[in-house]
Amino acid sequence: MSEFKHNIFEQFARIGKALSNGNRLQMLEFLAQRERSVEELARVAGLSVANTSQHLQQLRQVGLVSSVKRGLQVFYRVSSDDVVELMRVMRCVAENHLAEVGHLVNTFLTVKDELEPLRREELMQRVEQGLVTVIDVRPAEEYAAGHLPGAVNIPPQELEQRLQLLDAGQEIVAYCRGAHCVYSYNAVQQLRERGFSASRLEDGFPEWKGAGYPVELSA
Repeated sequence: MSEFKHNIFEQFARIGKALSNGNRLQMLEFLAQRERSVEELARVAGLSVANTSQHLQQLRQVGLVSSVKRGLQVFYRVSSDDVVELMRVMRCVAENHLAEVGHLVNTFLTVKDELEPLRREELMQRVEQGLVTVIDVRPAEEYAAGHLPGAVNIPPQELEQRLQLLDAGQEIVAYCRGAHCVYSYNAVQQLRERGFSASRLEDGFPEWKGAGYPVELSA
């Protein structure tokens, strides 16, 4: 029995080892939005292709990502929604037990939005009742791969130019890649400065999808 427990915990530790790198965690967040080629992932992560490939191999060896080859390119994605849930739980534990995480959030994010974000079920109710305008502030290619029902894609660099298209009399809810994605914080801050009633979703698209809420694809 002791040998069994030792061996199974050693296997659990392989997951922990694969997650013990900030670059790999960021890659998982990118891949949770949509599948990407090695080259594209390297570009958005700001790493070399060789370094990105090494990180991906470590994630694939423990089953956190899967891959498929199309032509000469290899594309990666998170292997399942439970990987997104694992990242969510890890974030919550870090927020509750690491003072450094709280300091970073308060320094860089809370100053932009001190209000409590909307929970998923509350946003779904408001969407069904037509009470809110939902904006997806991720890049267009991520939006196209899946987004919240009725969400309008307005990346950060386009927000200022498209403010006149938004209904000033309706609440606007912004969401992005995850709970700590600065795009949604910046969007809410910018909208409030322009007189809009704005708030943000409690987390991001991967968590919404992983929780079983409806998702739309672009035509």
